[in-house]
Amino acid sequence: MKPFELTIAQAMDDMAAGELSAVELTESCLSRIDEIDEKLQAFITVDGDAALSRAAEADGERRDGRAGALCGIPFSIKDLLSTKGVRTTCGSKILENYIPPYDATVVANIRKEGGVILGKVAMDEFAMGSTSETCAFGVVQNPNRKGYVAGGSSGGSAASVASFECPASLGSDTGGSIRQPASLCGIVGMKPTYGRVSRFGLTAFASSLDQVGPLARSVTDCAALLKVISGYDRRDSTSVNRDVPDFSLSLKKGLAGVRVGVPEEYFKQGLDAEVERVVRNGLEVLKGGGAELVAISLPHTEYCVASYYLISSSEASSNLARYDGVVYGYRDDRAESLIEMYKETRSKGFGDEVKRRILIGTYALSSGYYDAYYKKASQVRTLILDDFKKAFEKCDILVSPVIPTPAWKMGENDNDPLAMYLSDILTISANLAGIPGMSVPGGVTREGLPVGIQIQGDHFGEEKLIRAAYHLEQELNLGPLSLDI
Repeated sequence: MKPFELTIAQAMDDMAAGELSAVELTESCLSRIDEIDEKLQAFITVDGDAALSRAAEADGERRDGRAGALCGIPFSIKDLLSTKGVRTTCGSKILENYIPPYDATVVANIRKEGGVILGKVAMDEFAMGSTSETCAFGVVQNPNRKGYVAGGSSGGSAASVASFECPASLGSDTGGSIRQPASLCGIVGMKPTYGRVSRFGLTAFASSLDQVGPLARSVTDCAALLKVISGYDRRDSTSVNRDVPDFSLSLKKGLAGVRVGVPEEYFKQGLDAEVERVVRNGLEVLKGGGAELVAISLPHTEYCVASYYLISSSEASSNLARYDGVVYGYRDDRAESLIEMYKETRSKGFGDEVKRRILIGTYALSSGYYDAYYKKASQVRTLILDDFKKAFEKCDILVSPVIPTPAWKMGENDNDPLAMYLSDILTISANLAGIPGMSVPGGVTREGLPVGIQIQGDHFGEEKLIRAAYHLEQELNLGPLSLDI
């Protein structure tokens, strides 16, 4: 096995045994990036020299007995998390040359534990998209099938992990942006409870929905990374001051007595038959491990998409108002007046999807329409949260598909943004409710495309998700997917 193929747990064991150095592991990952990324297009910025320097420091820390929990492990970082001295574009022309003066808290936590940052990976512009096709710097390829989408908005994070460019990555999830690409690329991804992980240094899309989370090739690695990035941060007003458990302790627990809710609304018309087959098989595996399957109803599911896109677009309209070309970012220098400079900067700096959502959000917040749209969507959001509260009185976790279909061809929905929005119908409710959600590989279609199984839990119930995901991973024993890069 080549070093770049190792999981975090395997690499840590090899380094502890003196069979591998952090420099060797980092060199292997950088060589892998050089070999395949021109086709994959997962990375926007590779910071190779700094990564090798940090790896050498990590080797020294290990020799001195100061090894952190992720000492010497290389990571990719979604390009909307601030990295001091390293370009952070948010996948947008308007931030093409922006270099932050500070690290996001989650990035600082990884560095503190000895992690090595390889660079920044591609994403839908400002995280607005489900395919990574709105990125201003190239479209991410699905590592398992040429010409197919990797998912989004954390498509670069998922593709870089699935293609063995790095063992793990950090992404963000506003409406499924970790879980959906994890499913389409055949890896593990988790959206933690809102407030579990600091949002300081995360470029905001929709502030009441955004959450940072891990993507990895195993549930064990996901649990280890989640532990490092979780915790209270006084610089984030939405951060919850709550003890962080050792998530790894949930890996070897059985499922006896666990009640698994099966939401009937998530298995209705529109669900691909191959996806349903994989998820139903996963439910039987959980039942075989001692879990009890319970039928659950989430009656307001049909209103999730409308509520989500009104709330997220409204918050995006507010958050993106700061990108005006005055202090930082792209500026149109040919404008002859301040108003013209604003107009031309934002027209040329933002892509079509971002402009579409700004317009939707501005309209929904405008005088005379606020009550009819944003306020009404917020009221529906409360009903969606109530659905989950009632469900978790009857069950411990919910299990369902992540997305109604497997990956599709690039460009397939270019002229139909509504079809792209509807693809998020099974993931966005977790963001509206603020609960944790996870995608774990469940199998493949007859055509060989990956299918994930979604596990959702009550607030701060990540341990239950990890417990069920680990059982699925061990029993299904899927092994690595064949790549097509």
